[in-house]
Amino acid sequence: MSLRSAVAAPFQQKGRESMPESEFVVALSLDRDWFSPDQAERLIDVATGQGLLDREDGEVVAAFDPSEVEIPEEFVPDESILQEQSTFEKLLDKVVSAGTDKQTAVAEINDLQGRLGVTIEAAAVVYARRRGVDAGAEAAEAREELKSQG
Repeated sequence: MSLRSAVAAPFQQKGRESMPESEFVVALSLDRDWFSPDQAERLIDVATGQGLLDREDGEVVAAFDPSEVEIPEEFVPDESILQEQSTFEKLLDKVVSAGTDKQTAVAEINDLQGRLGVTIEAAAVVYARRRGVDAGAEAAEAREELKSQG
């Protein structure tokens, strides 16, 4: 819940459901003083991996209705929400370590997800395998996540 609240806050503050990634980072780091800019970037990665955010042309877009999230006035997110590494993030790290630019990888995985009509994790598995990156463990994780959802 705290991840969803932290993600919703900048959108509520601006009254929109999308904004430039840099504006989102500023809202979390300078406006609210919740995170450093690097941590705010990490939050975007975690939230994208959890399906709360989408990245589109340099913008972050809420994948839920931020106005429906109630954020207590005294709310301050715990840094532990930055530690969660989703299956998507693990695959992204592997692909980047193998030499693909991070932004390029995210954009291409998002495109693949849209074209195939699959989860972000499944698209990341396909993307990694197409680049010769071992994704066996993450593919199994993605399968388990799907089983637990349905």
